[in-house]
Parts: sequence; structure tokens; C-alpha cells
Amino acid sequence: MPETLKLTPRESVTIRESTPEALEVEAVYGPGGSPPPKHLHPSQSERFEIVSGELRARVGGEERRLSQGDVLAVPTGAVHQMWNPGQEPTRVIWRTMPAGRAEQWFRSLDALQRSGRVGRSGMPGPLAFGVLLSEFPDVFRLAGPQPLLRPALALLGAIGRARGYRAAV
Repeated sequence: MPETLKLTPRESVTIRESTPEALEVEAVYGPGGSPPPKHLHPSQSERFEIVSGELRARVGGEERRLSQGDVLAVPTGAVHQMWNPGQEPTRVIWRTMPAGRAEQWFRSLDALQRSGRVGRSGMPGPLAFGVLLSEFPDVFRLAGPQPLLRPALALLGAIGRARGYRAAV
């Protein structure tokens, strides 16, 4: 039976395939979204196929509007953002290659959502993100100067762990 994980108040993924070679999910991006933080995946590429609705994507500074049938490939290490600013939900087949620990990253985000340890906006706060980002640097990195980001995230992660935040690993 397919399992659905809630990533944010507006986004969820249903696992379709999970092998070492790839994690494939059907993602739903709810309407009215805004751009997430610029980020990259240091060891994985991604492929998004729009099943229904529209999605905005910024890859390497270039913004695109994607609609049903469009495919977007995000190369390993490319800085990107994806969101649905429209009025209707968007369904996407999202493939991460190789899978790495992407599923554990998704499960950790889902655990935060289900535990209710999120802010009024429904998003995890800096301490929770500090724990996740310091635990999963092989999966998800914020874009920006890593020599500055790494120590800041390590400090936030240490404080977050002391306050009881954990990654679902």
C-alpha cells in the first residue's frame, strides 16, 4: 500500500518506488505556495514530470513555468527552488537518483509535521531545521557559502537536539 508523507503544510509525497538506484514519489504541491530556500543536492539528480497543474521552478537562476506534460531535470549540485503559486494543486512524478537517504529526509520532515513541532505557519523552526540540515548534508544543503553555513547549522543542530528534536534515521 502506498505511503504518503507530509513535507510541509502544502506539500506531500507518496512513495511509488524506493530502491538504491532511485526514489520515485508522486508529489502534491498545494496552491498558494512561495519559493522555498535555494538549495542543492550534492550527490543526487532529480527529474520532475508535471502530471497536472502548474509549477514554478528556478534552476541555476533561470525561472521556468511548468505545466502538464513538462519535464524538468535538475542536475547534481544545481541550486534550485520549486513551488506552486497557482490556485489549484499540482501533481508531479519526482524521481531522485540515486536514492541515497532522500526517503529518510522525507520521513524526518513528515515526523516533524505529525508531531506538531512546527511553527504557526506549519513549517519547522530554525532549531528543527538545524538538526535536519546537519544530519542530512549528503541529501539537502542550503545554497550559500558553506564555510559560514556549516558551523551555523551545527550550532543550531546541537541546540535543537538538546531541545529534543531528532531526525528519523
